[in-house]
Amino acid sequence: MSTATPVSSSFPDRQASFDEMITEATNQLRGDEVLLANLSGERTDFIRLNNNDVRQAGSVDQQRLSLDLIEGQRHVGGAINLTGDRAFDRARVTALLAQLREQRRLVPEDPYLLYNTEPTSTAMVKSGELPTPESALAEIRRAGRGRDLVGIYASGDSFSGFANSLGQRNWFQSSTFNLDWSFYLHTDKATKNLYAGFGWHDDAFARKVDWSNRQLEALGRKPLVLGPGDYRTYLAPRALEELLSLLSYYGAFGRRAHETKQTPLLRMVVGEASLSSQVNISERTADGVAANFEAAGFLRPDAVPLVIGGALADTLVSPRSAQEFGVATNGAEGGEYPQSIDLAPGTIPADGIAEALGTGLLVGNLWYTNFSDLSACRTTGMTRFATYWMDDGEIVAPVDVLRFDDTVFNMLGAGLVGLTDEAELLLDSGTYGERSTSSARLPGAVLENLRFVL
Repeated sequence: MSTATPVSSSFPDRQASFDEMITEATNQLRGDEVLLANLSGERTDFIRLNNNDVRQAGSVDQQRLSLDLIEGQRHVGGAINLTGDRAFDRARVTALLAQLREQRRLVPEDPYLLYNTEPTSTAMVKSGELPTPESALAEIRRAGRGRDLVGIYASGDSFSGFANSLGQRNWFQSSTFNLDWSFYLHTDKATKNLYAGFGWHDDAFARKVDWSNRQLEALGRKPLVLGPGDYRTYLAPRALEELLSLLSYYGAFGRRAHETKQTPLLRMVVGEASLSSQVNISERTADGVAANFEAAGFLRPDAVPLVIGGALADTLVSPRSAQEFGVATNGAEGGEYPQSIDLAPGTIPADGIAEALGTGLLVGNLWYTNFSDLSACRTTGMTRFATYWMDDGEIVAPVDVLRFDDTVFNMLGAGLVGLTDEAELLLDSGTYGERSTSSARLPGAVLENLRFVL
């Protein structure tokens, strides 16, 4: 496939324009005011497909500027979308500053306000060798020939900037692609797959397409209806991502949730439980597509260990939590959940999953996940898309939808047989407002037993 590196030549201009804009805004400050500024943007090409035909195609080029105007412990924030017309945008920044200054008089002091006062400037560019939209579409449609291929392809550049009136300047940009697709069979029957990364490789894509075709063939067989019970199970990386996302969202790795005892890993916090010694979880910013700085100007380390050998290690600490609980921040955003979560691989060969599972369930995706008992870290949810019964390493039949209800202390603890020796890069395909920069690197997991209740 012919490829190009679509890091736009205008990006250096955008970085310089951002710098100049905040320098000019700094000159408008009064007294002891401090200004924090964050820029987020993208240049993305996207293609939506249905029945292996293009249903929508286009591009997005956008930038959003957020300002926080501080005086003492009082501060007010606001945001505008930038047009690219420098004179017009600078006039809007001036107007926004005046508005924030007026609003700030009415707000109380913020006891947990904390921002970086030791300027450290950085610039990082992760360039990707991405296919042109035309060549990507040709490969995708070739793979879907004779199939009802449904999906979305998005590729291009995302960028983030931080600047403050103290002289700090940070810039981050990355080039990625993300193909989220299904081969649809009929009614609610479909196989789902994802191919994403910094560079497109035909052989890697071909392997994924081959696996989807094998699943689609098996999906045409008469489905097997299983009753409630405990079944040996393989959770593919996408299924594991659903579980870890649920944990993360509810404060499994955040300092505030740990301090207030609202974390789903409460039993680990109080020393009553642990995960398998095979489990090593970290926030690996260096390997992700999220910026290596946060909104108050604090830099993120390359990695923050969260679970080591099944035991809790560090937590993600936002500036506000750092101020409230008297600890150092490590650059976490306000939600204190991982943006580049990493579960270290294990020892099961990635090409030997069927043999490692033997007889049991192969689960590619989960959805509707939630906690049935948060304090016990008991989760529930449904299997989604193609789930199969395997016997002696071979697909026997698809399995009708199942509901599981089990604790993470079983799934990633006593019940964990092992993890695959390769981790897959999973980019969040969300595009609400803008392309998500969340990512995960996860292996698959073989479980001795997973409890299904319906």
